[in-house]
Parts: sequence; structure tokens; C-alpha cells
Amino acid sequence: MLSEPDIYEGTLYVVATPMGNLEDITLRALRILKEVDLIAAEDTRHTRGLLNYYNIHTPLTSCFAHNEARKGSHLIERIKKGAQIALVSDAGTPSISDPGCRFLKLAWKENIKVVPIPGPSALTTLLSVSGLSMGAFLFEGFLPPKIKRRRDKLLEIKQEHRAVICFESPHRLLKSLGDMQDILGQRQILIGRELTKKFEELLKGTPEEIKEIFTLRKPRGEFTIIISAIDKKKRLSGFSKPDSWQCG
Repeated sequence: MLSEPDIYEGTLYVVATPMGNLEDITLRALRILKEVDLIAAEDTRHTRGLLNYYNIHTPLTSCFAHNEARKGSHLIERIKKGAQIALVSDAGTPSISDPGCRFLKLAWKENIKVVPIPGPSALTTLLSVSGLSMGAFLFEGFLPPKIKRRRDKLLEIKQEHRAVICFESPHRLLKSLGDMQDILGQRQILIGRELTKKFEELLKGTPEEIKEIFTLRKPRGEFTIIISAIDKKKRLSGFSKPDSWQCG
């Protein structure tokens, strides 16, 4: 039994949605998506597929990187008048390397009630299968696209005593792995490709070993990367041995 209702007047719900497998959504998230007045989606066409799958008919409006500030102001005014609005991204949890931050900053500024509806995230999904025992980690989001900035960032990561998690796009993966090979050397990494989707794949090894794999086949999909930590005595720590496996 819930101690208090989940639907309030004038509320913004930040709802995590599946990264790929449509079954990866909570019962609470489904209920909220059904009960709110409007869903603000990164891509309405993408979210419509999820809603159709669960027979949800809530109206949709777009709220993506290029219209977030303008659309956010309009939606805040609706919330002030009593509307309940859900914010979703195309996959996973909004505002974590996805649109939503500007909208949420405005909501907090305007004293709007914000309610998180937790669920999938590539960050925690890959961490859960890494086998790393850690009390802390560093999340970097996407690595910088420019070569110098990316290499500078990797030089910082080289001295990091925590595991580092980052995202990378398929068209920059080989370049980033090459930079990791140059700067991180034999540091072990774990890559999650297309997490929760049909062609989900986990690859474990050095940057050089994983680069060889994607030199033979074109990188496709979305990539999450864990870079193992280095301990205080400058010894490499992390994954026990290079390995790879694919999940159907």
C-alpha cells in the first residue's frame, strides 16, 4: 500500500523508459504514463511505439535538445495551472546524457513539483554485470568529440582511482579506442553494445583487443564503456581476463 498518492496537481514526472526491450519498464511508469495529461517526448514517433505496445493513449508533444528551452517554458505554464506532465527520452532515464536538463532546471526555478520515476539506465545496466567491486565510480557521459579534448580527458582518466563510465557513438568508437590504446595501454575495459536490445553484446579486454574486433566489423549501435580503475600503488585493477560474449 502506498503511503501517499503518486499523482499530484501540477507535477512534472521524469519517467525512465526501456532502452530497447519494451518489457523493461516498471508498473509505476506505465501507470504514470496512462494517468498524466501529457507526455513530453524526445521523439514522439519513437515514444508512440512504446505507448502503442502498452495501449496507452496519452497525448504527446516533442521536447528535444533544440526546442527544450522554448517548449519547457510553455509546459511549465501548463503545470502551474494544474497539469500533470511526464518527461521521457528515447531510451533510458531522461537528462542523463539525454535531453531534459534545461526543462528540469526551469522546473526547479519555478518551484514545480518534480517526481522521479526510476527505471533503466545504460550506466547502471553495464555496471551490474561488470564484476567490479567498487564503492565509487566516475561518470563522464560522452567522451569529447574533438581529438585534443578527448585525449586530454583520457590523460585525466589515466590517473583516476575509480572506475570510469562513458558513452560513445559508433562513428567515433574506433578513434576513441585508438586514443585509449595510446594513453591507457593495457587498462582493461568493458563495452556494452546495444544493451537490452536484440543484438546486445558485452566485450571485455584491452582497448587494442576490442579495437581489433571493430576493425573487422563496422561498429553499430550505442556503446557504453567502463574503464577499470588503477589503485593507489599504480597497479592495474579490474576485470580478471579478456573475454567476450553475446546475449540474444
